[in-house]
Amino acid sequence: MLGELNDQQIDEVLHAGVVGRIGCHVDDRTYIVPITYVYSDGSVYGHSATGTKVRMMRANPAVCFEVEHVDDLADWQSVIAWGTFEELHGAEAEAGMRALATRLSPMLTSTTAQPHLGPDGTPFASPHAQDSDPAAQERPVLYRIRLTEKTGRFERR
Repeated sequence: MLGELNDQQIDEVLHAGVVGRIGCHVDDRTYIVPITYVYSDGSVYGHSATGTKVRMMRANPAVCFEVEHVDDLADWQSVIAWGTFEELHGAEAEAGMRALATRLSPMLTSTTAQPHLGPDGTPFASPHAQDSDPAAQERPVLYRIRLTEKTGRFERR
């Protein structure tokens, strides 16, 4: 049976997930990339090194977000949402960092998965930055995507 998720079910899928995909579009080019995230208060929070995704979201903050829960090919739920990218600083970055750390810390197994932010939400320089590459030395970004529209589908046996 195929069907549509109601608002409560959509929020449950968003809360349960930790890996989703951001779709962004700039200059006739679409980019879709997986992220680790936390969903709170109608927004998706994430962190990233400055790269293609962040540069594209800065140029066009209107983004799409997708997450799914799949038990098997006949038992799944999928949520697609649209929203606006915002970089966070100060107290907002600190709150976002706490939410990410609380949600993701039990699952962290590598240094690349860990947000590199200080207790005040100020990003540390990337531990992967190379002195010879100025772009790689840019500080990681803590961001929020304020979701403005959400839709969900499911299939069950």
